[in-house]
Amino acid sequence: MADAKPIAMPDKVSAKAPEGATGVLVLSTGDVAWGRGFGAEGVAVGEVCFHTAMTGYQEVMTDPSFAGQMVTFTFPHIGNVGANPDDLEADDPHALGIIVREDVTEPSNFRSVERLDAWMAKHGRIGLAGIDTRALTKRIRVGGAPNGVIAHSAVGEFDIPALLEQARAWPGLEGMDLAKDVTTETHYGWEGGVWKLGFGYDQSPSRLREGLGEGMSANAPSNPLIGPPPTPPASGRGAERPHVVAIDYGAKRNIYRNLAAAGAKVSVLPATATYDDVMALAPDGIFLSNGPGDPAATGDYAVPVIQQLLKTRIPLFGICLGHQLLALAVGGRTTKMFQGHRGANHPVKRLADGVVEITSMNHGFAVIGESLPETARETHVSLFDGSNAGFELTDRPAFSVQYHPEASPGPQDSLYLFEKFVGSLKVAS
Repeated sequence: MADAKPIAMPDKVSAKAPEGATGVLVLSTGDVAWGRGFGAEGVAVGEVCFHTAMTGYQEVMTDPSFAGQMVTFTFPHIGNVGANPDDLEADDPHALGIIVREDVTEPSNFRSVERLDAWMAKHGRIGLAGIDTRALTKRIRVGGAPNGVIAHSAVGEFDIPALLEQARAWPGLEGMDLAKDVTTETHYGWEGGVWKLGFGYDQSPSRLREGLGEGMSANAPSNPLIGPPPTPPASGRGAERPHVVAIDYGAKRNIYRNLAAAGAKVSVLPATATYDDVMALAPDGIFLSNGPGDPAATGDYAVPVIQQLLKTRIPLFGICLGHQLLALAVGGRTTKMFQGHRGANHPVKRLADGVVEITSMNHGFAVIGESLPETARETHVSLFDGSNAGFELTDRPAFSVQYHPEASPGPQDSLYLFEKFVGSLKVAS
């Protein structure tokens, strides 16, 4: 068996593969990191970023916001709880691959269905283990998120100069519209609420929960460790749910689950939906989802639609890319971040009362707070670097946040935003 110690990355493109190396990361800077490949064999090119979450690697891999990126996990033990069909934010992974410190081991978790490396191979995604992820993360923090190529060959044969050229030829995420690549192709209605241990996903979104995190199937069995499922209310807004029309720029499923769990009926439209497409569904509220790529590029077709929707004064809520697009729609500007914010432990200060929320973040672009108009009031800021993390409009019922209140993975400090949004909606008569 190959030595499990990390293979450092001190060399440039002239480096030769060390014994046992079946995978390699080649950065556009000329840096080469050798490791042990797992998952699918092949080559992928994109931006190399890092993520600080200790759990939730399946959710990270399937988050459409990671399209065009390969993820370096700073937590060393990735894969130790295996993989299962519940922890997915999309049908297939969107991250190009993952870079980890330790080899993937046999899973040790009662929810596991298969090994992570087998799941990745099945979905055509490349993994690279044995990397000094501390050194790689420090390089990204100092030099910014670089373009790179990740490659896996079982026989350990690589054309390093060709891989370097491929990394340098990739144009980068700035100016790239990826929402069209990951959005739904058709309009559909979302069904299903949040997941709860012992019960799975709530399949009865037509009723209100008794609090976020407590949704479960109405016919779920009683669990002696958790207790019986709550009885659905006999009356109330369950039969008259406000209709939220969501524009999918690369949404995570848990966003829709939490909208449904907060009491909304949810319909989903593609990123390219027009104003008429949205209004034809008679929305009580409009949601702008997260997604990958440069907001300015997606904004070419999304911003004019959002500007029209704002004129209707229908309440609007945006998350991540949706937050950035809303900012562009009211005259703000966005910028490419040096290294981005990706993790499940990012502190955000709520300016109204000074409360600090620990949040999940995944973004490489940010809203320039100073560029927002007078009608936009900043509501949240990152305590890591002071960047804008949320704003609301003072002349229209619209607000947005840069972070992910639905978590998955991550803390649930900000789930209240779904209840705030859905609770503000009036059902059309």
